[in-house]
Amino acid sequence: MAENQSLQNTTTSSNIDHRNGFCSKTKIYHTLRPPVPLPPLPQPLSIVSYTLSLLHSPTTATSAALSATAFLIEPHTGRRLTYATFLQQLNSLKSSLKKSSSLSKNDVAFILSPPSLHIPVLYFALLSLGVVVSPSNPSSSPSELTHQIQLSKPAIAFSTSALAHKLPPNLPLILLDSPPFLSMLQSNNASSTTEDDVVINQSDSAAILYSSGTTGKVKGVVLTHRNLIAVIAGFYYNKSTEDDEKVNDVCIHPVTLFTMPLFHVFGFFMLIRAASTGDSVVLIEKFDFVKMLEAVEKYKVTFIPVTPPLVVAMVKSELVSKYDLSSLQLLGCGGAPLGKEVSERFTAKFPHVDIVQGYGLTESGGGAARLMGPEEAKRYGSAGRLAENMEAKIVDPETGEALPPGKRGELWLRGPAIMKGYAGDDAATAATLDSEGWLKTGDLCYFDSDGFLFVVDRLKELIKYKAYQVPPAELEHLLQSMPEIADAAVIPYPDEEAGEIPMAFVVRKPGSTISATQIMDFIAKQVAPYKKIRRLAFVNSIPKSPAGKILRRELVNHALSTPSSKL
Repeated sequence: MAENQSLQNTTTSSNIDHRNGFCSKTKIYHTLRPPVPLPPLPQPLSIVSYTLSLLHSPTTATSAALSATAFLIEPHTGRRLTYATFLQQLNSLKSSLKKSSSLSKNDVAFILSPPSLHIPVLYFALLSLGVVVSPSNPSSSPSELTHQIQLSKPAIAFSTSALAHKLPPNLPLILLDSPPFLSMLQSNNASSTTEDDVVINQSDSAAILYSSGTTGKVKGVVLTHRNLIAVIAGFYYNKSTEDDEKVNDVCIHPVTLFTMPLFHVFGFFMLIRAASTGDSVVLIEKFDFVKMLEAVEKYKVTFIPVTPPLVVAMVKSELVSKYDLSSLQLLGCGGAPLGKEVSERFTAKFPHVDIVQGYGLTESGGGAARLMGPEEAKRYGSAGRLAENMEAKIVDPETGEALPPGKRGELWLRGPAIMKGYAGDDAATAATLDSEGWLKTGDLCYFDSDGFLFVVDRLKELIKYKAYQVPPAELEHLLQSMPEIADAAVIPYPDEEAGEIPMAFVVRKPGSTISATQIMDFIAKQVAPYKKIRRLAFVNSIPKSPAGKILRRELVNHALSTPSSKL
């Protein structure tokens, strides 16, 4: 329904401002990107068939080139999987699972594993059988996993012998490091085609991915094959021309380094995107800053999808000068807002690397807005323009009024990439998706006069100081601009007089002796009085989700149980 509504509203009306896409009549923002072709909705098609059709298209690569190209590279083992071997293993596993398991279309497969060469093969095999893929964080506790399993109701689980003990004993299990599974990858009876034997409709569920739960309990986001097709089509057809030219001019094969876990929406759709364009993917088993730098040098990495904390680390670390990072051309940053100051310092330090921001949620398939090309990359602080086939509103949280450019409100999104709903939680689905297909993101945002999106903060994370609203992200960007601070986070701290006051948690750089008073004085000189940091604590690290989002609940609990410096 959301897609039909969206298509009906996409017009060339004279009411639309073609500089920013805002329609003065409907108060809807329309994308400024060129239209992207999507397969007809009634056509049965899985995300796997669609991705492989792009991979084998003449514009991507020849069959001969693909057979020798490494799709997956595992630095910690030195193993590689060429596209030819990947496709062979995909067909073998698909065939073996059909014969040896009772899996059928629409069953859910729960996956608990660190990244490995097996995971992409498993994802693609299950998706091509119409099985719903539901990967989880290997570091999740048994109680967290129990909650996720209650939501997704899997028919089977895939895990490793080291992690299997975390799963309920009554859930059928296949171990990814066992001889039976490894033999499934080498089946001699596999058909040579990767076409779906099962009829998979685009509206069928493809994945249940778990939201980060930074402000509440984790939810299971149901994404359809159509949702994923829409996201991948946008990236495939609207790749930056400048980036293509830069890669082709020096004959560099695109190599992507994954710092994002494959169970997270960012890693999930970036993996599929890489397969659609014939890129090589370097999979790091467990993130380590030095190992990342080593991998960039060794494998001539050209592109890294990153989160803001990693950009901050690259700006502030002295280690980066010890490695040859000359192959690196592009960082795609998402997961949380990236400050203008950090962006400018990164560009000054790495002038040959473009850094482009994007914005998305698990609920939008990971894509909603992004910067494209070197010119847009200079729009520091912006998350980019609306993605292809996407519409938006900026809604006043108090009045429900849709707002024009320059005004702050809650961002609402609509389009073919928007989720089906939350697994096992009808109430949360109804609260987040309205009857017209609008997704209420919970993010405080605005569009500027040129249609660039700026994310201010999470609505639920705004600090209410007396009658004022203080965005934690704004203070965090200022703190991270200080050379002696390695990382920082800001939370609301209860106060009898003000209601809430901004409290900072700060990680000092090694050897720094900067005091709480010095930091609070520095911030006070740069912000309005109501935004001043009035309490501060030094910590060894800031707790974050796999997407790089600050886990404020953990910091709030910590703040209420320990003393700190107060202004």
